[in-house]
Order: sequence, then structure tokens, then C-alpha cells
Amino acid sequence: MKPVKRIAVLTGGGDCPGLNAVIRAVVKTSIRRYNVEVVGILNGFHGLVNDVMIPLNEEAVAGIVHRGGTILGTTNRDNPFRYAVEQNGQLTFEDRSEQCIENLRKHAIDALVVIGGDGSLNIAHQFHEKGIPVVGVPKTIDNDLSATDYTFGFDSAVTTATEAIDKLHTTAESHHRIMILEVMGRYAGWIALYSGVAGGADVILVPEIPYEIEKVCNHIRARNERGRKFSIVVVAEGAKEKGGQMVVQQRVEQSHDPIRLGGIGQDVARKLEMCTQMETRVTVLGHVQRGGSPTSFDRILSTRYGSSAVDAVMAGYYGHMVALRTPRIEPVPLTEAIGTLNNVDPEGQMVQAAKSVGISFGD
Repeated sequence: MKPVKRIAVLTGGGDCPGLNAVIRAVVKTSIRRYNVEVVGILNGFHGLVNDVMIPLNEEAVAGIVHRGGTILGTTNRDNPFRYAVEQNGQLTFEDRSEQCIENLRKHAIDALVVIGGDGSLNIAHQFHEKGIPVVGVPKTIDNDLSATDYTFGFDSAVTTATEAIDKLHTTAESHHRIMILEVMGRYAGWIALYSGVAGGADVILVPEIPYEIEKVCNHIRARNERGRKFSIVVVAEGAKEKGGQMVVQQRVEQSHDPIRLGGIGQDVARKLEMCTQMETRVTVLGHVQRGGSPTSFDRILSTRYGSSAVDAVMAGYYGHMVALRTPRIEPVPLTEAIGTLNNVDPEGQMVQAAKSVGISFGD
């Protein structure tokens, strides 16, 4: 294994709080502990394809631990192995991975740190298979990556969603309404589950537990009979009725996952208003969950991830991702992280605790 003198780092996929804290930790650990240079690749894999890189020193990452977003920029498109190119007005896809490898060689980059979710880490694994020394860092607000207890960004998203539920409580109670909050999460219900429990929701609908709308209606009617003339419903964007399908908003063919979910909140609202005769309103939290400053938990976790990623590089754990295995952070093969999604267990303690305090999942 040749000595590592220069590391490159990129942020791929959707942005989330904590990215800058990881970048900062990668840079500081590389310079202070190992005397290794760091190069930042701008705008995710787009920058790797098009050779857009900048040097990163300690001054470049000063004062960013509390900032949301990413100073490097990111994109959830531009997969180098399926790179979108327009030819004669038609969208086609090409393999530009060799172009990326040549760019890494041109800049004498000895190892690549990829900060991303399932899509970005799949790409990282493909580069590893082509011989590029890669280490991954698990980033997603959805918390749907396997092999790690938590991804950074998740706690910040849950905090944002919980604050929204707190605010919806007062207006729901004042107007005797059903208030529905639609949250992100793709095919996993972690944000809905955690924020719903923390915010005192009455109903939580998640992809892992197909719901029956009549059972949700019955739960809300029972609340009304007890004098609780309002209800809070948290809906994960990937939730679906029993025997039904997820609600798809659009398709983006250039993306690793072309399906864009959205609209389930309105569908649930229409059906609940019909069966309960209660006025119903929908709030779609959307990208607010991705923005803003990271929580203290995510700042600490991100710093640990960034520092551990550099340690993994220097120890030769290529093709691995740094994972939280409480209380330690350890390198695990990327294949463990991207093989299957980390989904909510319908029989798990978290769901059972929610049911014990009277929350309905519509099942």
C-alpha cells in the first residue's frame, strides 16, 4: 500500500445538516494528525467528472461546524457510471468513470472520501471495484442506511419536524381540525416515527406499516368522543394504504433513484375529511428538513465520522464506510451499508412504545 499524501473529499446526494462538520473534521484530522493534503471536489460527482477541485486547508474550513448545507456543493444527479448527456436533443447516458479516475490521477489523489447516502455510496463502491481507494461516510436525513446505528443529518431533521408538530398542535386545537404533517424519508419511516413520538402525534403513517384509512378514521372519532376535538397526523412521504401504492410526484431520470415521492398528505387529508367530517389541513415540510444548523448530536457525530474516515484511509480500509456501532465508530464494508435499506421494524420497541401511549399506525 503506497503512502497517502493527498486525500480528496466530496459530498453527494441531497444536502443535510452536518456535512460541513464532516468536511472540517476530514481536513483538520488529515493535516494535524497525518500531515496529509486535502482537496475538495465541488458539486459532488459532477465535479469529479468535470475536474472541478479546490485545495482545502484549515482556514477554508474555519467556522463551518454550525453551518448547514455544504461548502463544496452537491447534487443527486451526475452518476459517473450513468452520466446524462444531451445529443441531438435526446437525453442519453454514458459511462464517464474512467474520466473521473484520470482526474484523480492528474491531481495525485491517493484516496477518496465520499460523504453520501445510499446512491452516493453505491457509486463509491463501484469506484472501489475499479481500484480506487475509497472510504464512505453515511449521510442521509432518512436514516435508511444499513450497518450503522444512525446517519448524521437524521437527528436535525427530526428536530425540525418535531418543532413543526409543536406549532401545529396549537392551531389544530384552536380550530378543532385535523392537521397533517407530511415529512421526508423516502422508503423508510424513521423521521415520521421519531418526530411523531417526540411531538405527541395521534397518528403516524409509515411505509413499513400499510394503513387502513377506516382504522385511522375510527381512531380520530374515538378521540372526538373523549372530548379531544383535534388530531395530529404525521405521514411519511412513502406511506401507502394497505393494498395501495406510494404516491409519486415525478420522475427524474438522471438521478440514482428517479422516483420523487410526494402528495400522500393531500390524499390522506381528502379521505379523512370525508369519513370524519372534520376540517383537515396539510403541511408539507419538504426541504426545510434538510436546511438549517445541525443539532449538537449531529455536530458531534459528524466530527467523529470525518475524523474516523481519515483514520480508515490511513489504515487502508478501502471499500469501507465508517459506521456508528455505539459507542464506537468502526469501518464496515460498503457492501453491508448499501445491500439493504434500514427500515423501521413494525414489531420493534419504538413502534410498540408508540402504540402503548395511544398512537395509531392505521393497522
